[in-house]
Parts: sequence; C-alpha cells; structure tokens
Amino acid sequence: MLLRRLLALLAIGLAHHFLLWQGDILAVYAVAGLVVLLPSTWLPAKAVAWLAAAFLLAALALGGGPFAVVPGLFLLGAALTRYGVIDRIEDSARLPALIGLTCAALAVPVGALQAQQVQPGLTMPLGGLLIAGAYICLLLILLRTPLRPVLQAVFAPLGRMALTNYLTATVLVLAVAPVMDGPPHAWPTVAVLAITGGILLVQWCWSVLWLRRFRQGPLEWVWRWATWARRPALAA
Repeated sequence: MLLRRLLALLAIGLAHHFLLWQGDILAVYAVAGLVVLLPSTWLPAKAVAWLAAAFLLAALALGGGPFAVVPGLFLLGAALTRYGVIDRIEDSARLPALIGLTCAALAVPVGALQAQQVQPGLTMPLGGLLIAGAYICLLLILLRTPLRPVLQAVFAPLGRMALTNYLTATVLVLAVAPVMDGPPHAWPTVAVLAITGGILLVQWCWSVLWLRRFRQGPLEWVWRWATWARRPALAA
C-alpha cells in the first residue's frame, strides 16, 4: 500500500515538474519515501530512531542543502509515530514550550549567519528546521487555549486539501505571472506577500465550500484511490 502511495505521489510530482513548475517538491518526497521510508517499515522503532538521527546529522554536517534533510525528517516522523509521541503530543504544554523556546533561541544566531551567507549549506537547512520546530511548538501551545476553534477553522480546510492546494497554487501563480514584471523569483517582496495572501484566501474559501459536500479534496481522492487500489467514496 505504501509503495503504491509513493509511486502515485512520484507520478503527480513529475507531472507537476514537467508540465507546470520546475521547482516541485513532491517528487523529492516520493523518492525519499521509496529509498528510506518504505524499507524502514521492516525495521524496529529503535533502529528507525537511530537512523533518523544519523541521516539528519549527516545532512547538516555535509551541508547537502535543504533537500538533504528530507530522508532524516521522514524517518524522524516514522519513529515519533511508532513510539506514540504523535498520539500524546497534545497532552502537555510544558514540553512544547521548552522545545519551542530552545528552537527560537537557536534560530536567531543561525539566521544571522544565514543572512551573512556563512556556510549556507549548513545554516539554511538548520535554520529552517529550528524555525519549523518553533512554529510547531507554538501551534501546539495555542491549541490548548480558547483559540483552538479559530485555528481549526483557519487551518483544517487548507490541511485536508493540502495536495490540491499545493498544485493549484502553481496554477494561480502562473495565472498572475503575465501581469507582473519578470519571473516570480524577481518579484518585489511586498508583491509576493500580497499574492501569497490572496492565494491562501482563495484556497481557504474553495476548501471550505468543497468540504461541505465532499469528504476530501479532488486530488486527495485520486491519490487515495491509487493508494488503496479501489475507488473511495467522495460525497460527504
């Protein structure tokens, strides 16, 4: 089942890369899954945890760039799931607060080095991991507050249609591109932020409307069909 899921993701990623945007990440995820995640299902949890640490340390030490940490992160997620950490992750706010503060504190000097282009092969992926860790921990803490319903209303529709929204974001950017000057990587920061906000708003609206009638997004439905090798129900 996992093999079918990853092969389907690879096909989607390659189509996205060659037909729409040569900056796809889905194919990278699929290949990393095939190389490390699929074989790890036959290993004990302790071995997966050690391999995750080894892969992440090697990727950072060798300065392989942002994609180099993907295999280690996949194994880390698998290990955390198998040890039950994901199931218990909302039990307490103390541990997320401690980890989040640590990540945020370390991200400041790493970000400064990254801005100065000091060893970018190391500081870019490390800074990304630290900031992501701080974001995740902050979200876990906020989910234990009265803001939880608001956060769920904002993020759940986007998350339930993450694959559809990732691919349609490319379509929306390409639709905007003709009225902008130059390629997307040369657009002004203010324009990028405005376009990003507009795309997220459009995607949130159609995700909410779509999920009122259907169980999952259209591409999520196709992906699940390929994964289970049988057509799942779509209507809510």
